[in-house]
Amino acid sequence: MRSLLQACRRCCGLLLFRRAAEVALTANRNGLWRRHCVLAAQCLSKSTSALPWEAPSRETLLRTIDVGLKDGNLDEALRAFGNYKSLHGLPEPRVLNSVIVSLSYTSSRRWLQRAYDMVLSVYQRNGNLLNTSSLMRLALALARDQTPVPASAILRVILQSGKLPDVDMLSMVFLHMVKSQVGSYLAADVLTETCESFLSQISDRRQLKKLDPLKNNVTLFNMVLESCVNFKCMIKAQKIMELMSLVGVVADVNTMAIAARVCEMVGQRDELVTMKKSIDSLLPFFQHYQHFYDSLLSLQFSFNDMDAAAHLLIDLYRRRKSHAFNNNDVQKQGIIQIGSGNLKSGYRIMFDPTKLDKSFVSDTTKQCNLLVPVDGNLLPSEKALAKFIVGCVKAKKLGPLSSFFITLHEEDLKGVSASDVINACIQMGWLHAAHDILDALESVKVPVAVGTYMSLLRAYEEHKPEEFNGLLQQIQKIASTMAEFHTSPSFTIKDIANILKDEMPQTISSLLSSLVEETEHYDPGDYLTFQLNNSILFFCKAKMMEDAMSTYKRMREQNIRPNLHTFCHILCGYSSLGMYREITILWGEIKRRLECGEISVDRDLLDCLVLDFLKGGYFSRVMEVTSYMSTHNIYCDKWKYRQVFLKLHKNLYRNLNSLHDKTEAQSKRIEDVRAFRSWAGIK
Repeated sequence: MRSLLQACRRCCGLLLFRRAAEVALTANRNGLWRRHCVLAAQCLSKSTSALPWEAPSRETLLRTIDVGLKDGNLDEALRAFGNYKSLHGLPEPRVLNSVIVSLSYTSSRRWLQRAYDMVLSVYQRNGNLLNTSSLMRLALALARDQTPVPASAILRVILQSGKLPDVDMLSMVFLHMVKSQVGSYLAADVLTETCESFLSQISDRRQLKKLDPLKNNVTLFNMVLESCVNFKCMIKAQKIMELMSLVGVVADVNTMAIAARVCEMVGQRDELVTMKKSIDSLLPFFQHYQHFYDSLLSLQFSFNDMDAAAHLLIDLYRRRKSHAFNNNDVQKQGIIQIGSGNLKSGYRIMFDPTKLDKSFVSDTTKQCNLLVPVDGNLLPSEKALAKFIVGCVKAKKLGPLSSFFITLHEEDLKGVSASDVINACIQMGWLHAAHDILDALESVKVPVAVGTYMSLLRAYEEHKPEEFNGLLQQIQKIASTMAEFHTSPSFTIKDIANILKDEMPQTISSLLSSLVEETEHYDPGDYLTFQLNNSILFFCKAKMMEDAMSTYKRMREQNIRPNLHTFCHILCGYSSLGMYREITILWGEIKRRLECGEISVDRDLLDCLVLDFLKGGYFSRVMEVTSYMSTHNIYCDKWKYRQVFLKLHKNLYRNLNSLHDKTEAQSKRIEDVRAFRSWAGIK
């Protein structure tokens, strides 16, 4: 370019010299030689100065950029930046990062997009020119603008440059990203990649200090873990908890609440039962564990274990009565055991039961509907009682329900009234269940109001007249123990008929409404699926895939429909063992059930399938799953898939174009690889 400008300058000088000579000749004819010589000299002098269209100097462009940024004239600054880049290449890091930071401080999506495009362009040419601090500011600005995809890309640029992001800034970026579903997916992936980057730099125990920025920021993990739960990302949630164990994060009260919801989502009841032993002693912090006990009670109902549910409810009522506590009994640190106690297949998270980050505001309150806080205690809601009653009645296991009321009476625990529950059962039409509970209470001499007997007697008279006389005789036998027969001399068995007609009006209780609602949602097959899924999960965690598949076949033989969790467990088991061929077979089963509507479309499951097929080199399956995701408007993380491909298959089939003796299978495979390269934007 410089030689071209000099040639143009010489050419113009010659033209001007010719013009000056012509002027001189004309002046000589007309006698004006002296004056026109002066004009000719002025024309020649102009040829040595800058031409109007000549490019400005390097210093001029840099000065224009600085002035534009200082005055807020971004258009002028970017124009000068573009000219500088065209003439002199990329500017020094100071100028480049000043432009990025200035664009990041604007609230305009247009300028943020320009900054994002600039970063990607510079990164492709020379990533060393980029400054981590300015990139974090840009990522935060993009996250605030609710554009999580560009924000995650900036964070990944930092990681792939071999640098580590500032963890406090990363928390602020994630705070905005997790507000959306796509942002939550990306935040979980970026956190995973960040942890792996930190861990990859640890070669021995002396370098563990490098983990401190992550290790001391439990809020960062809580934030992302909670978003995984809110958006039903079961596989990602388990991965985040595993990384917490590897990094050495010390969990707090909020972590326990979220971890309980993860276990509830996955169906890991045994883990919650184990955690309960550590939490039961934390009386002064008891109200903070509402979410934990709510999740545990929910799992007891899901497994249809009404005996365990009754014991948990009794424990909660006992806490209301007990107030004694010794501060020395609080454990300074506990352990959250996930999976097997064998560290090869399970993992542990250190837990401080008294640590609570009040700056972290959890959304888990909307999920707690089985327990309610009352005067610093946790008591079952009507919904929880309704689930308990319906589960016992439908399973025809009234023993736990009767024992529940007997224990409340014997230990003088203030809880739900047995008469209220029996009356609600009567109004639901569960007359035999109500009678069985009455008999159980009567056998241990637990007093029941005479009105409850009267309600059942009236129901028998209307719907089961053959049972009427039997209950009437029973009332006659126990009449002497009823307070009403002693306090009212006029109250005799002969008056029962009048009582039934006039003095026992039926009232609709709120408990009855809850019973109706829970009865509509009760499915006796659900708990069988939960139990078998729990067995499959255990075998998959223990890497016993033959036993896991035997359990799955047993589900099919017994006509127990597998759900989404079933396939997630099996997929994770196969993936942990690198059994990619088996995953292709599993995908066929998953696809068939998706098409039939037997399981719901889940982004977490499909994302895991794409990654496994990429690792196994099954590119036709990769394109099949990504096409399915695109058809159902499910976000595809092309950046992540592209990096996995470049890591494992960067030079795959690049030199086969010149070969002529290719098999049909090779040709198809090459075509699939090319299709993926084109889709992922790999040149």
